[in-house]
Amino acid sequence: MCVRALKLRLLVVLIFVARPALSQAIYSLDFAQLNQQSLVPLFISSNMTRAPVIALSHGGGPMPLLGEPNHRHITKSLQTRVPELLRLNTPDTPRAIIVVTAHWSTENPTISSGKQHSLYYDYYNFPPETYKLKYDAPGSPEVAEEIAQAMREVGLKPELDAERGTVLLIIARNNKTLTSITGWDHGVFVPMLLINSAANIPIVQVSVLESESPAQHILMGRALSHLRKSNIAIIASGFASFHNLRILYSIRSGTGQDADFFERNKEWSKAVSQAVSEEDREKRDQELKRWREWPAAYEMHPKGGAEHFLPLIVAAGAGEGRAEHYTDEFMGLEMFSYFWK
Repeated sequence: MCVRALKLRLLVVLIFVARPALSQAIYSLDFAQLNQQSLVPLFISSNMTRAPVIALSHGGGPMPLLGEPNHRHITKSLQTRVPELLRLNTPDTPRAIIVVTAHWSTENPTISSGKQHSLYYDYYNFPPETYKLKYDAPGSPEVAEEIAQAMREVGLKPELDAERGTVLLIIARNNKTLTSITGWDHGVFVPMLLINSAANIPIVQVSVLESESPAQHILMGRALSHLRKSNIAIIASGFASFHNLRILYSIRSGTGQDADFFERNKEWSKAVSQAVSEEDREKRDQELKRWREWPAAYEMHPKGGAEHFLPLIVAAGAGEGRAEHYTDEFMGLEMFSYFWK
């Protein structure tokens, strides 16, 4: 999508879904400011370098695009830190980006393999403008096949999906039935609009697993690591530091959350950081396999709700050496994003 063509300034009203009684706020969505660096022409390096792995915090629904105050640091990092880590608009710009998304869980690793994909607006009760967002980056059947082959070689059973399921989502809203074909979810297009709004790099989306098996996700990462050598970057799109909606809504409303929660979150983040910062791959793998034993693990990611942590495990499987990190303040919490250069 050409940023220069999108001069339209949209005023949108964001109503927080879980707490209708909360005050409404008006935010400005200015596409022309998403990522001005994306206007620079795309460069392709003739000398392939190892592409980075980044496990980032993608925020809540479309809110990083809306100027919502609690997301301002996350938005800024997606606009500045991540493009720099990806080496966008340099001779080492990735030839493709794999996005492992928390919002697609399947039995086997599933890979978007179409030449082009629609968007799946998998969030509800947001302003109409957020259902008109576009991210027109191409897909890549060729890269999808490279991913599938790499996964087969480590014993996984990947599946290629040209439409991301071709599943009809049926929603009852105001006594009307709406249908929508699934495509790239907001774990892909929301951060990518901020990271590279020029949409000039092929994107291939990869699911996490319904089993939540740490070993299988590490294996997925190990398979993807081979593609880094041909300058294919990996983005693990989740919210590793914390994803418990019940607690999130309590913090947002200012009621019902004990004061010690913030300290428990710090202890949790310390355990996560220590594990992914382990330089020895075998030791790092062993630590990640027992992540449910870490302090407050079930409070940060409830039972059966690990999907926002699993992309980090894939990233750690793909990373070599010690992870580095940056943090973003979010509702009084530190959200950690990790990366391997």
